[in-house]
Amino acid sequence: MVGAPLVRRTKRRAHRKPRKITSVLEYAQLGWASCLGAHPLREGGRACSCDRVGCPDPGAHPLSPAWQMEATVDSARLTRWWEHNPDANVILPTGRVFDVFDVPSVAGMAALAAMDATGQATGPVAENGDRVLFYVATRGAPEDEDEWWSCHLDCDPATIESSPGLRWHCRDSYVLAPPSTLLSGATVSWLRPPDGRPLPDPLRVLDLLVDACE
Repeated sequence: MVGAPLVRRTKRRAHRKPRKITSVLEYAQLGWASCLGAHPLREGGRACSCDRVGCPDPGAHPLSPAWQMEATVDSARLTRWWEHNPDANVILPTGRVFDVFDVPSVAGMAALAAMDATGQATGPVAENGDRVLFYVATRGAPEDEDEWWSCHLDCDPATIESSPGLRWHCRDSYVLAPPSTLLSGATVSWLRPPDGRPLPDPLRVLDLLVDACE
């Protein structure tokens, strides 16, 4: 009796989103500190996992008011945090290793195309909903203290001329990093992931972004 032919069943591998802890540990290897962020809620009466009623920025802020002190590159601590809270979004403080220019998507994509056309290094670039984020070398602690500034959330440093839609995250600010989950259900993602190379000069990138935002 001839046996039935062996049929090998192969499971289709679903496209899986990167685990947040995996990304957090990769950031730590770059020297980028992270801390736990709130995440959007799909069920119940609240939109955010934080305890604040009517949270104005659901899933896009640190869980702890002491986030600046808690942010770390300690892999053991990071692993423990995300093992206990795997849905937590990823918060990266700015003004330490890097600053971040945060611009509307249209302006960001136009600036990215201009940088590619001229061969200018872009550095890491992320997409956060309708915003594009450019990671640049920090000016949070320059040698000339007259150039030092602190940037509170969603505010431009006073020394920067007003440019519609442009935010500069430096000292005392943070960004939501890939692969954090947005309220819309989409995720923050890398357009140009970090690769360990030196970050670009912020003033060179700023010139292009200001032009693109006008």
